[in-house]
Amino acid sequence: MIIIKNEREIELMKAAGRLVGETLNLMEKTVRPGISTLALDKICEEFIMKHGAIPSFKNYNGFPGSICASVNEVVVHGIPSKDIILKEGDIITVDCGALLNGYHGDAARTFKVGKVSEEAERLIRITEESFFKGVEQARVDQRLGDISSAIQEHLESNGLSVVRDFTGHGIGRDLHEGPSIPNYGVAHKGPKLRAGMALAIEPMANLGTYHVKVLEDNWTAVTRDGKLSAQYENTVIITEDGPVITTLV
Repeated sequence: MIIIKNEREIELMKAAGRLVGETLNLMEKTVRPGISTLALDKICEEFIMKHGAIPSFKNYNGFPGSICASVNEVVVHGIPSKDIILKEGDIITVDCGALLNGYHGDAARTFKVGKVSEEAERLIRITEESFFKGVEQARVDQRLGDISSAIQEHLESNGLSVVRDFTGHGIGRDLHEGPSIPNYGVAHKGPKLRAGMALAIEPMANLGTYHVKVLEDNWTAVTRDGKLSAQYENTVIITEDGPVITTLV
């Protein structure tokens, strides 16, 4: 079921999204060689709570962190740990959410740790570009498949693979609502987009195969070939005047 938000709900979602965007901006300044992913988690948690919100991911289906901290070949759901220390040349995806006044915001960025390889830099850039290709299609009377197809075309035309096992999603009072938003698909197919839809659009791209495996902790998903993965996510509201990205500040 796709839940349409009214004007009041959209304003509340904008506030939650803004806080998530500010949290990720803080992460961009904080990520550096020598810091642990647990330290990043604590910084995010404190920042979100200081602003009167609750970290959306904390204890969600048992997840132990306030952020997902996914380093290098980790695709999604990396568990923050004091034993995972960032080093020069790593990349890290920080995915975070905030529940503020009853509504969630959700976004992710892949950050460079110091100076990274050219292929890592390119992976991050093209993954981000693919999000904006998708958002160009996030307009009233377009189809959900138009978003998915645009993302897939940009990633694959640039030699990257599109993760199949995880998708974007609707968002609102619940962190995960309908519809599911694959990062691959067929244009002109799927539900018609309507004003008031709130979507977490989140391209995930790999340098190698799109196949992933989940580790024994039942959370951490990694590329099967050990090659790098990147993600770029924002919460997007469909409006009559075009898409509004709530988590980009």
